[in-house]
Amino acid sequence: MGSERWVREPMCLIENRPDRELQLNQGALALLQSMRQPVVVVAIVGLYRTGKSYLLNRLAGKDRGGFSLGSTVQSHTKGIWMWCVPHPCQAGHTLVLLDTEGLGDVEKGNVKNDTWIFALAVLLSSTLVYNSMSTIDHYALEKLHYVTELTERIKAKVAGGGSWQEEEDSSEFVRFFPAFVWAVRDFSLQLKVDGREISEDEYLENALKRREGQSEKLDLPKKYLRQYFPSRKCFVFDRPAPRRDLVRLDQLPKAALSPEFLEQARSFCRYIYRHAGTKTLPGGHIVTGTLLGNLAVTYVDAIRSGAVPCMESAVLALAQIENSAAVGEAVAVYEERLKWWAALPTQSISELLELHAQCERAALQVFMARAFKDEEQQYQQQLKDRLDSKRAELCCQNEQASLERCTSVLQELSLDLEERVCKGSYSVPGGYQRLLDDQQEMVERYWLVPGKGIMAAEVLQQFLKSKEMVVQAILQTDQNLTDRQREIEAERARAEAAEREAQLRKEMQARTEQLLQDQERSHQEHIQQLTAKMEDDKRQMLAEQQHVLDLRLQEQARLLQEGFRGEAAQLQQQLQSLRNEMSRKQRSRPCVVC
Repeated sequence: MGSERWVREPMCLIENRPDRELQLNQGALALLQSMRQPVVVVAIVGLYRTGKSYLLNRLAGKDRGGFSLGSTVQSHTKGIWMWCVPHPCQAGHTLVLLDTEGLGDVEKGNVKNDTWIFALAVLLSSTLVYNSMSTIDHYALEKLHYVTELTERIKAKVAGGGSWQEEEDSSEFVRFFPAFVWAVRDFSLQLKVDGREISEDEYLENALKRREGQSEKLDLPKKYLRQYFPSRKCFVFDRPAPRRDLVRLDQLPKAALSPEFLEQARSFCRYIYRHAGTKTLPGGHIVTGTLLGNLAVTYVDAIRSGAVPCMESAVLALAQIENSAAVGEAVAVYEERLKWWAALPTQSISELLELHAQCERAALQVFMARAFKDEEQQYQQQLKDRLDSKRAELCCQNEQASLERCTSVLQELSLDLEERVCKGSYSVPGGYQRLLDDQQEMVERYWLVPGKGIMAAEVLQQFLKSKEMVVQAILQTDQNLTDRQREIEAERARAEAAEREAQLRKEMQARTEQLLQDQERSHQEHIQQLTAKMEDDKRQMLAEQQHVLDLRLQEQARLLQEGFRGEAAQLQQQLQSLRNEMSRKQRSRPCVVC
C-alpha cells in the first residue's frame, strides 16, 4: 500500500445541483480513487438541523473546523460530503466519513433527491448512522419512511422481478447493507420500561416492536428497518449545552459542554472506532478507496440515467475494472521482481526458469489478493498468457545476453590466433599442427571464462565452423603431411565437428524438455493458487450466509412473538431456500477451468 493523500478538511463528493441532478465532484473522486487502503465508511443521515455534522467532526478527532455546523434553520450540507482520515485504531485503514444533506429541508423545491441521497449513503457505507431528535416515537419512525422506499430505489440482483424475487431480495439486501446505528439527540427521557432500567439497545428494539393492527405508515418503517438492517445499535445523547449556546456549538470549549454529553460522545466514538467494520462486498472482498470511488461512479451514473441502481450489477462492473487492474498490477510485480533478481545471462536454463517461477508466484499472489468474481477465470487466463509471453521474452533476452557475452570473449581470445593467420605464421611446414594446438588452447581458455550463459557451446560451434575453410586451407598447404595424412586429418576434423553438433542438439533437446516441464509447473501453480482462493471464497461465503441465516432466524422469532405468523411463514421459505443454497455450496468442489 502506498502512502495516502490526506486532506485537512472535507470535500464535496456528490453534489446536489440546483438543476436537481446529482453529480460527482471529480477532484474528490480522484482523491478517493487514489487511496489503496481498505476503507471503513461511516455515513450519517437524518433530518436537517439535527447536529449530524458535529458527530462526524468528533469521529475525525476535531473539536473545531471540519464539517460545517449550521446555526440557523437552514440546511448547510448539500449533497454528500467526504472526509478521509487515518483510522485511529486500525493501522493501514482509512476512515471515510460521509456527511449527507439534511432530509426534509422545507426550502427544497424537490425532495426527490432526499431518497437518492439516503440510498447512496446506504450503498456506500459500512456503518450507517441515523440521527434524530428527542425520542424514537411515532413521529421519528414516520420520518424514516426513506427505509420503506429503498426497494423502489435499489435492486439487489439482476434477475427479473416478481413478488417471490422481491421477498428473496431481503436476504440479498442484508448481505449488501451496512450496520445501522440510531443516534438520538437531546434525549431527556429515562431509560425505563415498566419500572425496569433498560439499555439504549433495548430502548431501540422496544421502539421497533411491531403490533397487529398498527397503521401501515408506522408499521412499514419498523418492518423494513428490521428486515434490511438486522445489525442495530442505539446511542442517546443529552443536550450538549443550553439552547442559546447551540448556535455556536463548534466554538464552545469542552468545559462549557454537558459532561454527560461529552461522555456519551466519547462512548459513541469508541464504538465506531472499534466495531464499525471495513467496507466489503458480498463474498468478503475488501473495498479500498479505489473501489469505493468506482462504486460511487457506478451508482451515480445509474441514477443520472434514470435507472434503478442494481447492487449485483455494480459489483460485477466493479469486478471487471478491478480484475483488469489486478492483471496489470501482477505483471508490474513480475517485472519489478525480475529487475531486482535477474542477472543475465544465467548459467543454465533451470536457473532462468527458477527465477521466472519465483516472479510468477509473486505476481499470482498479488492477482489473487486483488481479483474477485473471476468465475470463468477469464482474467487469470489473461495473466497467464502475459506471464507466458514474459517468460518467452526472458528466454530470448537471456539467449541474447549469452550470445553477446560469448561472442565478445571469443573475439578477445582469438585476436592473437587471427593475427598469426594473417601474417602467414601457419603457412609453413608443420603449421597445421601448431594451428590446431593454438586453437585448442584458445578453446580451453574460453571454457574457463565464467558467466558465458547457455549459448556457450552453440556460439563456440559457430565460431569453429566459421574457421573451417582457413583450417582446411592450411591443412592442404602443409608440406610435412602426405596426401593420406591430409585425408585422415580432414576426416578427423569432420568427426569432431559432427560430435560437437550432436552434443549441441542434445543440449537443445534438454532445454526444450525443461521448458515443457516449466509450462506444466506454471499450470499447476495457477491451479494450486486458484483452488486455494476458491476454497477461501467458499468459506467466506458460507460464513456470510450463516450470519444472514442467524439474523433472519432472530427476526423470525420476533415475528412469531409479536403475532405476525403469516410473515414468519414467508420468512421460513426464505430460510429454507438459504439453507438449501448453503448445503449446495458446502458440497460443491472448486471448478477450475484455467
